[in-house]
Amino acid sequence: MEITRRRDAVLRCLAFLCLWTSACGLLSTKGVNYEVQALMGIKNSLYDPHAVLNNWDETSVDPCSWALITCSSDGLVIGLGAPSQNLSGSLAPSIGNLTNLQLVLLQSNNISGHVPSDIGRLLKLRTLDLSNNNFIGPIPTTVTHMKSLQYLRLNNNSLSGEIPLSLSNMSQLAFLDLSFNNLSGSVPHFHAKTFNIVGNPLICATGTEQDCFGTAPFPLSFALNNSQNSQPSSGKSKSHKIALALGSSLGCICLLILGFGFLLWWRHRHNKQIFFDVNEHHHEQVCLGNLKRFHFKELQNATNNFSSKNLIGKGGFGNVYKGYLRDGTLVAVKRLKDGNAIGGEIQFQTEVEMISLAVHRNLLRLNGFCMTAAERLLVYPYMSNGSVASRLKAKPVLDWGTRKRIALGAARGLLYLHEQCDPKIIHRDVKAANILLDDYCEAVVGDFGLAKLLDHRDSHVTTAVRGTVGHIAPEYLSTGQSSEKTDVFGFGILLLELISGLRALEFGKSANQKGAMLDWVKKIHQEKKLEMIVDKDLKNNYDRIELEEMVQVALLCTQYLPSHRPKMSEVVRMLEGDGLAEKWAASQRAEATRSKANEFSSSERYSDLTDDSSLLVQAMELSGPR
Repeated sequence: MEITRRRDAVLRCLAFLCLWTSACGLLSTKGVNYEVQALMGIKNSLYDPHAVLNNWDETSVDPCSWALITCSSDGLVIGLGAPSQNLSGSLAPSIGNLTNLQLVLLQSNNISGHVPSDIGRLLKLRTLDLSNNNFIGPIPTTVTHMKSLQYLRLNNNSLSGEIPLSLSNMSQLAFLDLSFNNLSGSVPHFHAKTFNIVGNPLICATGTEQDCFGTAPFPLSFALNNSQNSQPSSGKSKSHKIALALGSSLGCICLLILGFGFLLWWRHRHNKQIFFDVNEHHHEQVCLGNLKRFHFKELQNATNNFSSKNLIGKGGFGNVYKGYLRDGTLVAVKRLKDGNAIGGEIQFQTEVEMISLAVHRNLLRLNGFCMTAAERLLVYPYMSNGSVASRLKAKPVLDWGTRKRIALGAARGLLYLHEQCDPKIIHRDVKAANILLDDYCEAVVGDFGLAKLLDHRDSHVTTAVRGTVGHIAPEYLSTGQSSEKTDVFGFGILLLELISGLRALEFGKSANQKGAMLDWVKKIHQEKKLEMIVDKDLKNNYDRIELEEMVQVALLCTQYLPSHRPKMSEVVRMLEGDGLAEKWAASQRAEATRSKANEFSSSERYSDLTDDSSLLVQAMELSGPR
């Protein structure tokens, strides 16, 4: 017994020492976390107009709770994702101290200066996207030190100098985009399966030059030519046979990658961003980028076997359950309908991967997924304030300033999906129930990309209309064809929901104008009686000028013809107070000059959109609150 106690004591001491060593490994001599220091260096070199880095605190000992940061299960920073945040300034060399990084997404900002050479210290980095910024100077040669790098985008900057020849040694690189810079010199032979260097005037002035873009061919000719040239002329026949044998052997290998190569070529031809970090094996920690693949049993336990007591939402895509993971993390688990019918395993992984690459402060971040023969599940962060739809019915009432902030946040999220995300994503079901609220009542757009998970045909044409009565654009309802303007229409209805505190159908009925909701809004706008549509719970605590502006934006978004509706980038500017007067005046002039003989009345156009008859409900797949 005494020996056993001593042995246990020794083991406990050893375990304590191991934990202490691990904890101290990230600490400087002053007791500060190296990762915190590195991230604060990055923050201090950037200008952050939208305060997205506000909760980055130099006194913190753990950066894993910070915005835009992803950590591994053992608390190491493995992801930095801040695309389209309007950040400017420079990228600090301290990024090289984040040696566990696997993913860096800083595209579509205004960051300038040189790409720091310290970035070459990120030996575990697999994805680096610094595209659409203002970086200058040469591409640091240290980039080639990153032996795990598979995906590199530096396009649409002002980089200059020669392309490092050592890039040709990066055999693991699958995607490379250096287009639209000012690079010069010779073009290395890239191993990347997909590459693009067009738009560099000193190398690819017209974009039609050889080796400026495309899929790199398998290097057969090099081996064959060497075999032939190494023999005297009298041995050409034998050399030719050896070359054919070698070619046949390599041909078998080519067959294995043919399908994958064709997919890469097709996506490149369609100007779609490709992400290659897809592991198709069924291990517990399989990741797509930074997505965790969960076991079904793990999510089953987290939700108490998908108990009805944990059900927090139902919708056209499936049910949502509140759950606690083994480490205590609170999550929302979406169990997709008809999981066994949602395409194949690889296709589901590809679509999930595309959703995960859409990273924006106003988009719901996908944490992980689960896939079995009969089930498809997605795991999201839990949003404590629920959806806008539920919050509009709750107490205390949402004040006017919060409603306007929600509208602007949702607009920015949709703008990112439409114009800044690659590939572009059409939501197809924009409504108050799909706009979630975080702890600070900031708008977070949810359920984006899910329509494509359940429709594996043309991305713009579906066999079943997915949406909610009252939010569906007329062209989508009649033809099944969706576009960005379909979402703009739904956003216009969302604005009216925020103003009135009512669902679209409730709003139409309360007007006693069934089938003519938008006509009625136009009428009271012309009569300057907008107080009639304002949520009674606000009790006159709203800005009259802002109310009129929001109604005008809603009416512009819900125009009958898609071509007449603004883009989401224009909607964001109008909500920020820029260009609304001009856009509204132009709309009114166009409406005044439009031939009445060639136009149906708005009542006839929209009557079906607000009619909740059983016939209409049966004719489409509807989405309830999430």
